[in-house]
Order: sequence, then structure tokens, then C-alpha cells
Amino acid sequence: MTNRNITIQGIAGCYHDAAARQYFSLHHPDDSITTLPCDSFVEMIERLDCDPSLLGIMAIENTIAGALLQNHELLRKSQLTIVGEHKMRISHVLAALPGQSIEDITEVRSHPMALMQCEQFLRHFPSMRMIEALDTAGSAETIASGKLAGHAAVCGKYAAELYGLEILKEGIETNKRNFTRFLILADPLVAPELKPRDELLDKASVVFTLPHTQGALSKILTILSFYDINLSKIQSMPIIGREWEYRFYLDVTFDSYARYLKAIEAVRPLLSDFKTLGEYRQCTNEY
Repeated sequence: MTNRNITIQGIAGCYHDAAARQYFSLHHPDDSITTLPCDSFVEMIERLDCDPSLLGIMAIENTIAGALLQNHELLRKSQLTIVGEHKMRISHVLAALPGQSIEDITEVRSHPMALMQCEQFLRHFPSMRMIEALDTAGSAETIASGKLAGHAAVCGKYAAELYGLEILKEGIETNKRNFTRFLILADPLVAPELKPRDELLDKASVVFTLPHTQGALSKILTILSFYDINLSKIQSMPIIGREWEYRFYLDVTFDSYARYLKAIEAVRPLLSDFKTLGEYRQCTNEY
């Protein structure tokens, strides 16, 4: 059995923590994992770059909030590679100290995004004052450690159970199709032991820039289509200091790894600053 140290943004019980445990229980069930909290994604990436033995898990997009653009850039600038992905449904609960009822709650705290996602439910309780906090799991921990009666947290079920809170209501989010896609990150030296065999790879993430010429992107997409490479995501970001030039982040899927390599070989002469962020197996289930 191998012990994996996984860096996460947030504290124990957060959604990154839950996603890490789900992913490794599915894909590496014989491994034990320890999650290492970080205050920010920047701190997490710096920690990973300094210690090749560590792994990381990082949210990259959400079905409601969209792409996390800063994380695309952090990944591009790092030396890390993507070795897997995990999609997890984000479902919020209302949790408080044991023995409390919803009628006892006068203050509810959580990350502002979580409060927004549960606004329709919370509007039914005008006596609850909403307090913004740094994260969902941190809100649960604050209530538990401070023994704050009359306070509730909007958090994940895992966080509520971890900190010994009683769940007053499950599934309080307005949109039940709220999913986050996470990337599993590793140092290139460690990546081979985590990645599947080449013939099982069916997804890749790449980034590049294009010259500011007419039809430049269209040519790239035409070549990828010729090799039966499916474009599952494209994200553009302006390059600071270079007017009207853009950096493109692409996720592509394919049935043949060999054909994918030929497609990349065909488009590379047309690209600048090309970088493969990772080649991995796509997640086909949402948990």
C-alpha cells in the first residue's frame, strides 16, 4: 500500500478534500491518502513545485460558475502535469450543533458562492442572517470548535460529519446540476506511476498562442477534425501586453492515442508557446 500526500485548497472536509478521497478510492483503492491543506491555489502550486513527492487536486471548472481562469494560468506556469480528472456533484447541507433545529438558527455562514447557490432555500428563513466566510468547511469547523449555538453552516455532508455537526437539511442548493471538474496533478517524474497505459489514454489538455492572422484558429481546428480529435473545451485568455493576441486552452478527446500524437505533430508548426498540460483518461461518471 502506498501513502499519497495530496495538497488541497481549503481545510479538511472541504470539497477538494472530498473529491480527492473519491478519486483515489475509485482509481487507486489500495493507496491511503493524507490531504495537506493550503490557504490558496497559489500556495498549493508553489508547494507542489517545491516537493515532487506531493500530488495535488485542483478545481478547474464548475457548471454554474464556469472556468476558473486563474487556475488555468497557474497550471500553465507550473512544471506539473495532469494525470487524471474527477467530476463531483456539489450538494450543500445546512448543519449545526447537535440538538439544534432550523427554528433555532439566527445566523448561517459559508463561502459567498455557496450562500448564493442556496439563496432560494435560505429566503424561506428571513430570521437567518447570512455571514460570508472564507470557505464551507471552515464555517463548519468554526461552529463546531466555538460551540456556536444558533449558528449553522452551509457546507458539504462530509464536512458536517467530520466536525460532528447535525445535518438539519440536505440538498439545499437551488440548482441540482451543480458539478465541479477537478484535475489531479503530479510532478512529471511521478506521473508515469499514476497514469494509465498509453493505449488507455483518451483525453489531453494543451495550451498555445496563435499569430494574429486571419483564420489561424480555424486551421488548427480543421486539422484536429481531420484526425478525428474531438474538441471538448476551448478557453481563450488575452495575453497581457500583447494587444489582440490570445492564449488558447484546449481539452481534446480521442479514440486513438497514436492518432492524437499525429494530430499534435501536424498542428505544432502553426503554434507558438505550445505546451501539453497533461494526457490522461477522461472521467465518464459524475459522483
